[in-house]
Amino acid sequence: MAHTFRQCSLALIFIIMWLLIKAKIDECKRGDVTVKPSRVILLGSTVNISCSLKPRQGCLPYSSRNKLILYKFDRKINFHHGHSLNAQVTGLPLGTTLFVCKLACIKSDEIQICGAEILVGVAPEQPQNLSCIQKGEQGTVACTWERGQDTHLYTEYTLQLSGPKNLTWQKQCKDHYCDYLDFGINLTPESPESNFTAKVTAVNSLGSSSSFPSTFTFLDIVRPLPPWDIRIKFQKTSSVSRCTLYWRDEGLVLLNRLRYRPSNSRHWNMVNVTEAKGRHDLLDLKPFTEYEFQISSKLHLYKGSWSDWSETLRAQTPEEEPTGMLDVWYMKRHIDYSRQRISLFWKNLSVSEARGKILHYQVTLQELTGGKVMTQNITGHTSWTTVISRTGNWAVAVSAANSKGSSLPTRINIMNLCEAGLLAPRQVSANSESMGNILVTWQPPRKDLSAVQEYVVEWRQLHPGDDTQIPLNWLRSPPYNVSALISENIKPYTCYEIRVYALSEDQGGCSSILGNSKHKAPLSGPHINAITEEKGSILISWNSIPVQEQMGCLLHYRIYWKERDSNSQPQLCEIPYRVSQNSHPINSLQPRVTYVLWMTALTAAGESSQGNEREFCLQGKANWMAFVAPSICIAIIMVGIFSMHYFQQKRRHSCPWTGS
Repeated sequence: MAHTFRQCSLALIFIIMWLLIKAKIDECKRGDVTVKPSRVILLGSTVNISCSLKPRQGCLPYSSRNKLILYKFDRKINFHHGHSLNAQVTGLPLGTTLFVCKLACIKSDEIQICGAEILVGVAPEQPQNLSCIQKGEQGTVACTWERGQDTHLYTEYTLQLSGPKNLTWQKQCKDHYCDYLDFGINLTPESPESNFTAKVTAVNSLGSSSSFPSTFTFLDIVRPLPPWDIRIKFQKTSSVSRCTLYWRDEGLVLLNRLRYRPSNSRHWNMVNVTEAKGRHDLLDLKPFTEYEFQISSKLHLYKGSWSDWSETLRAQTPEEEPTGMLDVWYMKRHIDYSRQRISLFWKNLSVSEARGKILHYQVTLQELTGGKVMTQNITGHTSWTTVISRTGNWAVAVSAANSKGSSLPTRINIMNLCEAGLLAPRQVSANSESMGNILVTWQPPRKDLSAVQEYVVEWRQLHPGDDTQIPLNWLRSPPYNVSALISENIKPYTCYEIRVYALSEDQGGCSSILGNSKHKAPLSGPHINAITEEKGSILISWNSIPVQEQMGCLLHYRIYWKERDSNSQPQLCEIPYRVSQNSHPINSLQPRVTYVLWMTALTAAGESSQGNEREFCLQGKANWMAFVAPSICIAIIMVGIFSMHYFQQKRRHSCPWTGS
């Protein structure tokens, strides 16, 4: 079966070859095309192209009507009546150009006679920058060079290496774009100072050129393999800053260079070592930090080249006891005449201060007068709340702990932060700087400036009602600063309550303001939920606008009213916004007139759309209720025909009367 298949394959190859030969013969059976001086020419040369018919291959029966046409690709460039055509062609571009000769007879299609391809190129330039390298002690010698400009012709490159004792190696490359060859031989270190010479020669139909010889020794061209099996060991009995890096190298390596960096850094620390023998101590690593390590090798102090960098080793250093101290802040809220709620807050230590994973925080509360520790608490959160007596002097200490120990405690005395009015900062303002920043400025307090030890700027999202669950943010500022740019947890279209505290050794004063980083008109107006009459005036009560619809800090409320069914402009009352306010009196309504009332809210960017409408009719001493529009004011009156007639005439503007 295999023998039969082989016979079929040979027969198929024979048929294909015969068809190709026949096609070539048939292609030029009517005539010939010749090119002089050659079909391969130098750029800028002139060629003569001749086309001639073979005997009895012209137009029959009148051969005198032969018309030979010469095409350059598919464009006619010359023609002649007769048995032959000669054309001189110049300005051919680099590369291959196809010329075809055709015969045109009367009343028949053009017949192809023959064709020729002309190759235009240049002689090879001298190869430049020949360099050779052997990767590793067991690698093979390979060389690279720069070919120069493209010849656009078939070009052959021959690389030759000569060594001691008249040894010669040679390798050829017939690739059009050849600029690399590997000899496949290995240079050994028996004679590290022996000289070797490499040269590359380029040859094509138009000429040849050779590079300058490149002479080198074993030590010059052998590039060590990158170090491998890299590992790190941290000393258990000493600081984490001391560790040993281990690796494996090829036997002849003399020099190493190490580089290392924290994984989140772009800058390397570099160390050069001689005769390290696969180990080196590092002394300046930070605890609880992931590092990247790489190593490179070299065979000689002055000769040769460095290896590629090794694969990256990533390792995290062990933990150490935290350093630094927590930034602690607090809030006080009176519960009743004898108790107060203390809420403590603190910021996370930085990575360099934590030096490990913080497992918990220890909070110690102490009454200073008696000197007793009243409460000790361990928490995993960054806040803690407790209830203590309003009497006595209290202090707290907070520290952070990881697996190796605790930070130094931060100690603060609990005092009334806003008690000293003369310490209150003056002219506090809050202005939007950008989408996520608010610039807070103030003037120093009236009291002696030397009493101020620091300022604390505190902010939290404004939230009517219980704000104990709203995250608190703060920053500290030295006493010579009277401004602070706050950006942490600042969102656009959100109102923040901002307090500036001036703190002395045992007192504090504060001022507050509302601020936002970006604002626009509120999305809705307040919802009126009740209108009641009180001594000839009305009291309007409303529900606050949802926080997410306020779109910044509210500045004013507006209450609008007008007579029902009236086309006149409404009257209005503008009320400065206060967080806790949800009602306001109006005393300018006329008795026994039905009014429609509604409300809007304003930020610095504009006014909201109106809220819901309510109708109300003021009845003097009578008690009235408000209904959702349209409603009717009902009163109890005397029954009589005259009264009914009066009611019918005045129904549009006055409250209706009914009797029983």
